[in-house]
Amino acid sequence: MYPLDGKELIYECIRCKQISDTESKYCENCISKNNEERYGRCKECNEIITGKNWCQTCNSKRFQQNFDKWTSGNDDIDKFIQNTQLSAKNCCQILEWIPYNRFNKPVFIAEGGFGKVHKATWKDGYISHWDTGKNQWSRLNKSKLVAIKSLSKSQNITMEFINEITIHLKIHRVKSPLQVIRCYGISLHPETKNYIMVMNYAEKGNLQNYLNKKRKKIKYKIGKWPQVNLDLNLQMWKSRFDILFSISSGLLKIHGKRLIHRDLHIGNIVCDSIPCITDMGLCKPANYNELENKEEMYGVVSYLAPEILRGGCYTQASDIYSFGIIIYVVISESPPYYNIAHNGFLAVNICEGLRPEFDIKVPQIILHLIKRCLDADPLKRPDIKELTRTFRRWQEEYNKYYKKNEENQEESTRTELIEQIEEVEKINKSLLNNSSMINKKHPEAIYKSIPFNYKNLPEPKNPDDYYKSYENISSKKYPEYVLKSDNSDDYESFRID
Repeated sequence: MYPLDGKELIYECIRCKQISDTESKYCENCISKNNEERYGRCKECNEIITGKNWCQTCNSKRFQQNFDKWTSGNDDIDKFIQNTQLSAKNCCQILEWIPYNRFNKPVFIAEGGFGKVHKATWKDGYISHWDTGKNQWSRLNKSKLVAIKSLSKSQNITMEFINEITIHLKIHRVKSPLQVIRCYGISLHPETKNYIMVMNYAEKGNLQNYLNKKRKKIKYKIGKWPQVNLDLNLQMWKSRFDILFSISSGLLKIHGKRLIHRDLHIGNIVCDSIPCITDMGLCKPANYNELENKEEMYGVVSYLAPEILRGGCYTQASDIYSFGIIIYVVISESPPYYNIAHNGFLAVNICEGLRPEFDIKVPQIILHLIKRCLDADPLKRPDIKELTRTFRRWQEEYNKYYKKNEENQEESTRTELIEQIEEVEKINKSLLNNSSMINKKHPEAIYKSIPFNYKNLPEPKNPDDYYKSYENISSKKYPEYVLKSDNSDDYESFRID
């Protein structure tokens, strides 16, 4: 894979060295040869089997024979679902039309910028393969819990939105990666007539809940065995590296397909066995083309790169900026700019170099990485490959150090990262032991996608000492007179525990 004219990417097959248009390591010809070697040929049609227990030629005919037995009520959606079923080369690439009566007892979970999310039991489970003995589709995980996301104002759904759903399918091209939530199909709410995306349900909830539970667990151990505080705090850092590695691995899957998430924030990270990314490409409402003001953009303002706030195009570099904010949240366990109104004045300050502030001491190595992700210049931000490798290396450094200590070896592997973590934890000890620390959340601090259309924002820049000062991410401060003008009595308190 190498750049073309600094913008596009050309993919070269690592097997035959020919140019590939599959956006993967292998060209279509080599993928076909590999499938034949691995799965053989179909006994019914003698065509190459395209996936585990999956013959595209035969299964597409089976799907087609059933097209007249269902409808979504929308021709565009019908054609879209049918196309996924005809072109699917494995079970991960199909979408189904799922009647709403196939769900049992939907329970409200959360509300986002463009719809509500419920969890429900899906009676049927998802298609795995064709059972030739029973002459029917074999399904897995019957009575499976799924997340059903209703999309507000989606009665007149557009092809632009439908195309966004294909992002899920492109990421799950060969198999279903754990770090990205899978989409099973589309449904329709019988009362609101809003369309619904049916996705894998993350048992452990959103990332914020997951962080709170992790912190409580470790703080309980710290209180019970105070003599091992330092080791437990090191474990807390290891837990953070694990979380960030999972998220970066998911984003690597997305960027590896030449895709851009565009709405990456902590609300779109959920936790199953590991943290997973969800809502790829859903930062626009379903009827976006119908809005009178087509210049409006959507997003969670506190996570958006300055060039996006100024109306620029979403890029993989803008995803990296959003991921940099997520790194901040995972480490600080606080939302960004929680005590500031999320409005045009905040956007101006972000363009002028304002960044979220830590109220704890952070190792310089980690702070430097965050600074690079949040650089005002998109070209100076690291790519997701580098970030994934970095978090993996940090995991390995911790594992080596922990193993040496456990085996009571005289010379443990204390890398620069481990030394810096130990040093800052001595400084942070009083803060981390304070279970009643309360922050004031501004009533206009909004953490869901909203429309924005800021005019005449300044050119993005870093403070002059951005890579010289390591007291915090940025030395740029939010104007004190603005903070003092707000009525703090109106603020909503949230407790970090």
